[in-house]
Amino acid sequence: MTESSRRNISWIFALLAAYFALQVGVRLATSHSLDLDEAEQAFRSQWLAAGYGPQPPFYNWLQYTVFQFAGVSLTALSIVKNLLLFISYLLYGLTARLVLRDKALVAIATLGLLTIPQMAFEMQRDLTHTVAVFFSASIFFYGFIRSLKQPSLASYLIAGIGIGFGLLAKYNFAILPAAALIAALSDARLRLRIFDWRLVLTAVVALIITLPHLFWLKDNLDFATARTLEKMTASGDASYLTQVAMGISSLALATISFAGLTVAVFALVFGKSLRPALGSGSEWTRLLERMLLVFLAGILLLIVFGGAAGIKDRWLVPMLFILPLYFCLKIEAAGGTTDRAFRRFIPILAVIMIGVPAALYGSVATARFTGHYERLNRPYAGMLETLRKQAEPAAILAGDSLLAGNLRQDIPSVPVLSIDYPGFNPDLTSRRPLLLVWLLPQKGESEALPPAMAQWLQVNLGVSAPQASVIDVPYLYGRGDDSYRFGYAWVNQPG
Repeated sequence: MTESSRRNISWIFALLAAYFALQVGVRLATSHSLDLDEAEQAFRSQWLAAGYGPQPPFYNWLQYTVFQFAGVSLTALSIVKNLLLFISYLLYGLTARLVLRDKALVAIATLGLLTIPQMAFEMQRDLTHTVAVFFSASIFFYGFIRSLKQPSLASYLIAGIGIGFGLLAKYNFAILPAAALIAALSDARLRLRIFDWRLVLTAVVALIITLPHLFWLKDNLDFATARTLEKMTASGDASYLTQVAMGISSLALATISFAGLTVAVFALVFGKSLRPALGSGSEWTRLLERMLLVFLAGILLLIVFGGAAGIKDRWLVPMLFILPLYFCLKIEAAGGTTDRAFRRFIPILAVIMIGVPAALYGSVATARFTGHYERLNRPYAGMLETLRKQAEPAAILAGDSLLAGNLRQDIPSVPVLSIDYPGFNPDLTSRRPLLLVWLLPQKGESEALPPAMAQWLQVNLGVSAPQASVIDVPYLYGRGDDSYRFGYAWVNQPG
């Protein structure tokens, strides 16, 4: 880095802005079809609620608002996600600049987030609520560090906004501010920043933001937590000791999956100087170490006393996202030079920034050669276009939320219901014709109307099961004559 670029790190944010703009373009070029989380957003944007189910509503509220102005589209979905990611990286970079003197390390810490697979690849591939967690964590972390180093009314306000957004993004976010609070209280010099009247502002702002959802959560606690608890405690008939062993091993594997590549990149970039640097420390490294220990203790308590048997790597985002900054703080504390390390880092960064979009596109586009199809290869739009030539549906009942969200994208003026989500059930008595659609991915499966759909029709409309039909539509990027099968039926089809 030149001396002028050391002083001015705005190029980092310009590079990231270009990168996330590229990601939007790649997503739009890859496929018109929606993946699971994208389809969920499209489907649930039909109504505004204080809660929607297992995931808190922050991302739903945000996407609903954008859809009101921009319409339901893949473009709106992709721009929202990548804008949140860009802001998250921006705030992370600003946080790094608060605690690092060496601007080369600021750049490596910020861009080092791209070495975390869950941040660089998985968040682009499909995740939405995890993106919201990262966004909220970046807001809180910036407000928290700024409150410790340069306390002001604004810094405590920012921390409160981050906590409020985070609790509305995922419930496990709560462990981040808890870890930060305990870590700061254990340091006499930082304790003064906690026992500050402005912390009341942090708490009040967080409470105001989360209050509508808290009222909903009070009456829907089982509905909101059952699915997550089921995933975490899925140990079958295993004994207590086996469940604990499963939980600890899953935590170890999740941590390696999350941090392994980052550790390898830093080892490659900093070479032999990394190992002695890990033994160095500063006020900030010790703070982050205490936060990591509290986080680890919280997860272990969940395993030992909460029955958690399966820890997912993406659940570690609210805490382990600080790793690139932690490593850079360690390196600066050791007093090593960074020019050579930065030059080594740039080609690795280039490979990631080119390779990730290429891999995302290639995983879908190469199906024409491999015959291996992803969800984004499914031809939802082509199927709906064909069926609309038979009749224009006044309402649609889909077999699941993935299908419902994809249909909603292409016919936003029509209510789309899903069998797997009874929470949205508008009156369809006068809406005819009603189109029923479900997935038939495997040939040889029953082509009859699914029993759940037949039951829904009888209970909600008093209608007997209509005759089912099948439509085969060529895959997107399909190989030869490969096609995807959909079952469909009409209720009161004209003509």
